[in-house]
Amino acid sequence: MAGPDGCIAWYTADPRGVLPLEAFHVPQTLRVLVRKGPELGGFEVRINHDFEAAMRGCMEARAGETWITNELIDAYSALHRLGYAHSVECYRNNELAGGLYGVSLGAAFFGESMFHRQPDASKVALVHLVHRLNDRDFELLDTQAVTTPLRRFGCIEIPAVQYMPKLKSAISKTRKFD
Repeated sequence: MAGPDGCIAWYTADPRGVLPLEAFHVPQTLRVLVRKGPELGGFEVRINHDFEAAMRGCMEARAGETWITNELIDAYSALHRLGYAHSVECYRNNELAGGLYGVSLGAAFFGESMFHRQPDASKVALVHLVHRLNDRDFELLDTQAVTTPLRRFGCIEIPAVQYMPKLKSAISKTRKFD
């Protein structure tokens, strides 16, 4: 993250927010929206279609309080080109309505940020992310922190002493996000 001085640094949290993939909960009303195709008022979901736009959406959604800087976008875009950073984007009428981005290492995915320009777009992106991770046998979805919206999906906090073995196991595996 970029700190208040603009310098990019590594941060960690203890306890750590994780979304257990096997216990992911989708509220019924959201489940209905996820099933709708764009022709029925739902979203078209695209993976890695416009990674930088997804990051910029996250930056703009938190204007004045964001850790996402142009330098960070450049760094994550380089990770994206190398196949480590990914985005899940929701479109309506061919316009970016919301999404998320993160980094995959082994069987772990580290969610970095989400945004929405239209209601529920980021939530739909999260549902698609979890389905993708489950389909590809990922083991860990790291959310860094637990927020009220993430808690509704089953996000929990675990202490570093429990997190680190899960992390070590997950990153030792070979998985492909794409």
